[in-house]
Amino acid sequence: MTVTTPQPRIAIPAPAPTASRPRAKGTADNADWLELTEAVREAGQYPTRAEAERVTRIVLSALGGHVTGDERVSLAQALPREAGRVIASQIPATQPLTAREFVESVATRIEGSTPATARWDVSSVLSTLSAHIGEPLTTRVLTQLPPGYALLFGRAELAPTA
Repeated sequence: MTVTTPQPRIAIPAPAPTASRPRAKGTADNADWLELTEAVREAGQYPTRAEAERVTRIVLSALGGHVTGDERVSLAQALPREAGRVIASQIPATQPLTAREFVESVATRIEGSTPATARWDVSSVLSTLSAHIGEPLTTRVLTQLPPGYALLFGRAELAPTA
């Protein structure tokens, strides 16, 4: 009878996903959406990703009606597919809202929200969005919106000197 000595098992870690490694169809889109909502959760200090996702959808749907033309197309393309759908599916607003009115409109969409909590929600989403889409596109989006939105995107808004 032969006795074999058990060999220790060596755990070989799976390689980390990289940009060059293909993922299953739909997985990348879902991962990008999860990454975006996780960034919003961290920025807004939301207790759950589900709450961050809900707030993200509400703010993006409000924004989608106020960004039009090439900027709207570019914005939808720069975001994860799910976020792009939310932006692109909105009917364009007939009248632009001031930043304050925009925040108030978001407050009406979030149960139990106040203007202060809505401002926090909007800023959490839009500043995360700005970091995700980059400076050039954020600037293009802001040129379409009335003055006052830059702060919501996490930018200083400097008044032009006369």
